[in-house]
Amino acid sequence: MKYRPNQESSPLPFSPFKSCTVPRPIGWLSSVSAEGVENIAPYSQWQNLTFDPPMVMFSANQYPDGRRKDTVVNAETTGWFVWNMATFALRDAVNTSAMALEPDESEFEHLGLTRAYADNAPVPMVQESPVKFECKYHSTHRVPGNSPVGTVDIIFATVETIHIDDEVITVDGRLDISKIEPIARLGYFDYTVVRDTFEMRVPGADKEARMGLEGQPA
Repeated sequence: MKYRPNQESSPLPFSPFKSCTVPRPIGWLSSVSAEGVENIAPYSQWQNLTFDPPMVMFSANQYPDGRRKDTVVNAETTGWFVWNMATFALRDAVNTSAMALEPDESEFEHLGLTRAYADNAPVPMVQESPVKFECKYHSTHRVPGNSPVGTVDIIFATVETIHIDDEVITVDGRLDISKIEPIARLGYFDYTVVRDTFEMRVPGADKEARMGLEGQPA
């Protein structure tokens, strides 16, 4: 089968588009408003951009009525947000935090999690999350869609502080991904969890290439 998504409806009963780019890392992002309301929500369009300096991005669709997401407004207003790694153990809290609440209501009140606070700004972090990035707002790029909900804000930020739980670091200094069990977004209402990993090294990779993949060599 094939179809033109900008010209015709999907011939399948469920749209396959979001189920093709998988798995997608989850941007479980916490922030605080100028009025002090603490917010946390998951975003499935989240990614790192570069490592020198470390930069990240996420995109957030508008609501059908044209309102922008709280995380976008908070990042632009305060200049900061935090990425909390979403794990299998925290999956229910991640899902609950996706609720659409009024801007003056905090999702944290519904999660039963411990709040810690970032070093650079009074932004709440999920204490139970094993890895957290303190992200400094850089810029916004708005992409208009065919509808209000299709319009997205793409937020770029630099990573200023990284928090890692010592218990998820292996003896040779790597993240123990099988122990962390990060979750990722699939399509529809589906998710996956990382439990199995394997290594492939690029043949003939030079020092600079290894540096980009592994970081500072010993």
